[in-house]
Amino acid sequence: MKIRHLRENDYRRMRWQNGGGWTTELYSHPASADDIAFGWRVSIADIESDGAFSIFPQCDRWIALLEGNGMQLDVEGQPVVALDQRLQFVGFSGDARSSGRLLDGAVRDFNLIARRDLWRCEIHHRPLVGSMLFAASAADMWFVYLAAGSARIERRADLPSLSAGEALLLDTETATGSVVLDGGGELVVIRISAR
Repeated sequence: MKIRHLRENDYRRMRWQNGGGWTTELYSHPASADDIAFGWRVSIADIESDGAFSIFPQCDRWIALLEGNGMQLDVEGQPVVALDQRLQFVGFSGDARSSGRLLDGAVRDFNLIARRDLWRCEIHHRPLVGSMLFAASAADMWFVYLAAGSARIERRADLPSLSAGEALLLDTETATGSVVLDGGGELVVIRISAR
């Protein structure tokens, strides 16, 4: 299994066109300088004011509060949802008009966007208490973000420990092998499968 350790200096930070916040792109697949030419993308948004979100045609989106007091998420055709519980993900269509209204000050949220015709995604918030196994499958990739705490990869002394805010991209390539992550903290775990 191919392992890529992603740190803050690997991320790309971009100001929103409407000036209402910033996006820190943790990873985009395939890598591209174009903000919309991706199959899937993981990012963190710093939202400074109320406003509309960008539309991502033919994409599915997931969003959760990472820091702050929360916001109301208003997605066309759906009831308004309060994002006020840390790392509780809400999914919606990237084709729909959507906007956020801050509840009490700026927020930071975690985002996944994926082309629904190319990728099937599962995203979960998980505690890390001891060891967690990520098994290989030729059809899957794993993106693991350490939201809090610290961790290390077992039996891989050549790789540094992970600190909060860092991530791992596990590209299985073949259906053999596995990665065991050991430590304590909180993870965002994303399983990405090719359709």
